[in-house]
Amino acid sequence: APAWQVSGLAEQLEERLFHLYGLHNELIQEQLQELAEVMERVGTAEAELRQVCRTVEAAYRDLCL
Repeated sequence: APAWQVSGLAEQLEERLFHLYGLHNELIQEQLQELAEVMERVGTAEAELRQVCRTVEAAYRDLCL
């Protein structure tokens, strides 16, 4: 194959790879965003659970003492 053909193919390949890399990057960003949101919800649930535990503990103390 002539050099200009090879060069053209290499360019096309490079463009496709760049496009794929971009899409892949976007997907990773979305997944990281979702993960961050899930972690935030877990943190909130944990804080609420700790609050419930403290309330139960206080009620238990009041009943027993």
